[in-house]
Amino acid sequence: MVEIEYKGGNTVVISTKKSKLVTDPKLSVVGLKDYSIKDSIELATEARLALNSSEAMLSIEGPGEYEVADFSIRGVSARRHIDAPDQGKLTTVYRIEVEDVRIALIGNVDGKLNEEQQEALGVLDIAIIPVGGGGYTLDATSAAALARSIDAKIVIPVHYSDSALKYEVPQDDLEVFKKEFGGEVEQTSRYKIKTASALPQTSTIIELTRS
Repeated sequence: MVEIEYKGGNTVVISTKKSKLVTDPKLSVVGLKDYSIKDSIELATEARLALNSSEAMLSIEGPGEYEVADFSIRGVSARRHIDAPDQGKLTTVYRIEVEDVRIALIGNVDGKLNEEQQEALGVLDIAIIPVGGGGYTLDATSAAALARSIDAKIVIPVHYSDSALKYEVPQDDLEVFKKEFGGEVEQTSRYKIKTASALPQTSTIIELTRS
């Protein structure tokens, strides 16, 4: 059993019975308390979103291959949406394999993945992608196009407008992305996956209530 929870911003918790992985745990960048779980794996798409907690089992914030607890992780460098070509690649996209589920963690990236990034991600079951726009992350239209190109069965949108959060720039409402992407929408506080084979066969948005 794999469970996925949303904490706000780019922060998601992916759990099994034995271990937990927290993505972009530095929630203070959006006005909330930084999110740390003892003995968890902390996975950051950018250095500024890393917490590097002393209580973490492992903190990861860059390309490479990692095998830790129940998770197999592959990171590949990518260009951020807001960066000029001469600024290099300042973010990381990840493929996370846990039990038999294959998850992409996308972060604030350019609108199109290159061949190397696509090969590193491979075939996917779930894509976690920021959708709020405002000149910082991809807007709803670009995020929907990227999600379709990834072709995962499940899309989990993050980093959208939330009155409880203090984003650096205004973010679009989640409804905008849902309209752009289309397809089925399922709302829940925790998304539970028994096996990858039990996932929907048609593209579905999982709208996670922030917990």
